Amino acid sequence: MSLFSTMKEKFGAQPNRSLSEALVKEALATVIDPDLHKDIVSLGFVRNIEIKGDTVSLEVNLTTPACPVKEQLKAECEAEVRKLPGVATVNVVMTATTSAPKAASAVASPALAGVKNIIAVASGKGGVGKSTTAVNIAFALARAGSKVGLLDADVYGPSIPRMVAITTPAGEGKVGGATVIVPPQADGIKVLSAGMFASANEAMILRGPMAGGVIKQLLTQVEWGELDYLVIDYPPGTGDIQLTISQTAPVTGAIIVTTPQEISLIDVRKAISMFKTLKVPVLGVIETMSYFICDGCDKKHFIFRQGGGERLAREFGVAYLGGVPLDPAVAVSSDEGRAQVVAHPDSAVARAYVTAAGAAAQQLSILNANAGDTMSQFSLVWQH
Repeated sequence: MSLFSTMKEKFGAQPNRSLSEALVKEALATVIDPDLHKDIVSLGFVRNIEIKGDTVSLEVNLTTPACPVKEQLKAECEAEVRKLPGVATVNVVMTATTSAPKAASAVASPALAGVKNIIAVASGKGGVGKSTTAVNIAFALARAGSKVGLLDADVYGPSIPRMVAITTPAGEGKVGGATVIVPPQADGIKVLSAGMFASANEAMILRGPMAGGVIKQLLTQVEWGELDYLVIDYPPGTGDIQLTISQTAPVTGAIIVTTPQEISLIDVRKAISMFKTLKVPVLGVIETMSYFICDGCDKKHFIFRQGGGERLAREFGVAYLGGVPLDPAVAVSSDEGRAQVVAHPDSAVARAYVTAAGAAAQQLSILNANAGDTMSQFSLVWQH
């Protein structure tokens, strides 16, 4: 064994005197976040730089675990640091602390105090796969490492309990002396629905104000705890329940679900108009039932016309989050109580939802970084 090897073994790797944390940060300052358009050093993403011999280790803390450019940023960081003289090995660990709107609501319920972002999933109409989308977006965010809750706000037609196979009833707990609902969990996701408080075949016969009262309870008298994202599956239409949610909770942004044909877009435009009135930013548009791939010919068949979601996104100047193909397996997975991203993670549908979830989280990060004058809640007063 050489003298050098003996000394290295005895004393360990020594710091490289020609390297410094300042030099590493200088190299990393050339890496630009493509969404926030600033370098990752000034954004405060770079943490825990450690230099041992010719090895540099560091942490890059992003604004969401679902960041779609995470691997790209990691590769760029490794490449830039490796350019420094004396560097042989670069270890970059990617972490995330989910961002939240800068302006916290002064009147939000204490039950929502630990919820960083509330995402509305809406369409303005039924039959477009909105609930399926809400479930898969929630599970995609959770699988990326986020803490997620899922609220079924469709009081009259709750379907989420079946779609996530919730059999455990909601519990009861105490917070600050008050009795609260403790939501059951499905694969680590807190799930709550009015359907948990009625039999599967029992109709919820409620007038508008009563339905609004139910929703208010499900938002404010629940132990939601610490969540990165609370995904709310909105009911069809633009009525009492939608208004109640916006008056009760600081909704961060909305995902709009549509199918390609114009007859769907008519009602979806109304939903976008509603969110504009309620001062809720639209994160983007997801197009479901975009196409069907035939087993025999492996060709895309555009059964419900083509490109409606993209046209809608351009029309309103919002992001197009992607198109989800038709697949009979989705119906089977939903009936069995499993999200497609869990049941068939390698399927085209699952990949589309994972991409859409990442794009929505990306839009939220941009929104939160730029938020300054965003309204935290909406108040509607009729003028006589």
